[in-house]
Amino acid sequence: MIVEKVKISDVKTNPKNPRIIKDDKFRKLVKSIQEFPQMLELRPIVVDENNIVLGGNMRLKACKEVGLKEVFIVRANDLTDEQKDEFIVKDNVGFGEWDWDILANEWDAELLNDWGLYVPEMATEVDYSILDGEDLDQELSNMTGGVKKAIQIEFEAEHYEQASELVKFWRDQSAYVGGMIMEYLKAEKEKL
Repeated sequence: MIVEKVKISDVKTNPKNPRIIKDDKFRKLVKSIQEFPQMLELRPIVVDENNIVLGGNMRLKACKEVGLKEVFIVRANDLTDEQKDEFIVKDNVGFGEWDWDILANEWDAELLNDWGLYVPEMATEVDYSILDGEDLDQELSNMTGGVKKAIQIEFEAEHYEQASELVKFWRDQSAYVGGMIMEYLKAEKEKL
């Protein structure tokens, strides 16, 4: 793999790239480039033979925002159009998952947030020892019969108001919001 340094004006964004970073996350990307520009050489922008970005559209946009005159690239020559499309998608798909225990115990949450990874506050541990020895099975069974369960869903700050209004609207219509979300998630899973 040959990393080249080229004029930023020679690199063209890919209008076909379906992945975007907006608002606060984009500002964090710009900040990360300002604070750690060496990462651009370690993770260069991938372009095709026409200097059109296959991987790094948002990094290129952030580099322009910062005012850089040159960027590091790697050329992916000899790819078919289908392979280029596949690269664009696969480069933006997150296959892994975060180990939240390691992040909570080994990493600084404030730094992670500054670097663009939002770490939700972990619930504090609950001491259930006061229940030891108690026979609560029947009591708990009675309490949970017919009771709806809740799942917490997180939204970025800029989406919270809209999400809250949508949930309120559908509740006012007597809709089963949980069922609606489940149906949507099932349909999305089937697409994978």
